[in-house]
Amino acid sequence: MSGIRWRLPALVAALATTTGLAVAPAQGAEPTGQPHVNAAGVTLGYFVDWGVYQRDYHVKNIETSGSASKLTHINYAFGNVTNGQCAIGDSYADYDRFYDAASSVDGTADTWDAGALRGSFNQLRKLKAMHPGLKVIWSFGGWSWSGGFGQAAANPAAFADSCHDLVEDPRWADVFDGIDIDWEYPNACGLQCDTSGAAAFPNLMSALRQRFGPDDLVTAAITADGSDGGKIDAADYGGAARYVDWYNVMSYDYFGAFDADGPTAPHSPLTSYDGIPAQGFNTDAALQKLQSKGIPASKLLLGIGFYGRGWTGVTQAAPGGSATGAAPGTYEPGIEDYKVIRDRCPATGTVAGTAYAFCGDQWWSYDTPETIRGKMSYASDHGLGGAFFWELSGDTRDGELISAMRD
Repeated sequence: MSGIRWRLPALVAALATTTGLAVAPAQGAEPTGQPHVNAAGVTLGYFVDWGVYQRDYHVKNIETSGSASKLTHINYAFGNVTNGQCAIGDSYADYDRFYDAASSVDGTADTWDAGALRGSFNQLRKLKAMHPGLKVIWSFGGWSWSGGFGQAAANPAAFADSCHDLVEDPRWADVFDGIDIDWEYPNACGLQCDTSGAAAFPNLMSALRQRFGPDDLVTAAITADGSDGGKIDAADYGGAARYVDWYNVMSYDYFGAFDADGPTAPHSPLTSYDGIPAQGFNTDAALQKLQSKGIPASKLLLGIGFYGRGWTGVTQAAPGGSATGAAPGTYEPGIEDYKVIRDRCPATGTVAGTAYAFCGDQWWSYDTPETIRGKMSYASDHGLGGAFFWELSGDTRDGELISAMRD
């Protein structure tokens, strides 16, 4: 998830070998091998390709903010899914945009030589050279581009072949260490509704694991709807878990001004609380439900939003008040980056492990360094693999939120 609703920790540790889950295989081809790592110690952040335009956020900013040294993984968002295949999302931003010496992460300008790689892909290549342990994963789909997964699921092997060919294209094969699937949502509704069936997701992930093999990362961003009969129950995430290195559990966007009249509620509650508008819409409920389906905690990453969601026309400081619509946002009504909202509407309280703010007639919810530290304690106490966040450009210039995650 992002400002346009693309759905969209622990200290770094050595990644250990795992044999996967003892669950029944999905229908279709068996993988050639199980994932080679577990998610122990993962601190992952999303970098969005459109951020280089209006947001003016580039790979260099990951370095100058100090964030690069605190990350173990970056998800590059997004590649498209169309005609049953993986496809480039934005060719100019991805591999063609020219970076001069001043804007390049390593101070060396791009070249126009035939076959030379430019754009964010080349900048990520340079960032990895500066931080040899850093891994980059190419994420496909997201809120706006998940409509193609239904067709892809009809022929998982062909889809996997197309993704492998694109991720391992010789021009940038060294940039990427694997693939991430952000399908919103298998056998359920997001921007569009999918009717592929519960087995479609494990079949797709099985095909990807078989094609990418045991040494590449294969991950997925998944729903955090912990309600009875909700999106977690609609797809066989448990059956697919044996094929993935980890799941990015999107534990944010539970509530917001997409319900224009409220009630006001934090968009990323860690736990339930008295008066929460919907049962099961909290991080703990989602993580507990996923584990009940046989997914080990070590394969689950807790999601953090580096942004807030807000309403206007609010008269009540505490959660649960009525509203008249979405509060103004820089890129979209009802959403604002943390680096902006922390000063414009400072936090006035906390509820369910996250912060909220009441200023004038506006009511916002967002995570602060303090609430993030609480969520990281939860992740550690419950044996989670780590945490991830959406997305890098929402943080402050000095990486205030990612520093709290790393702390």
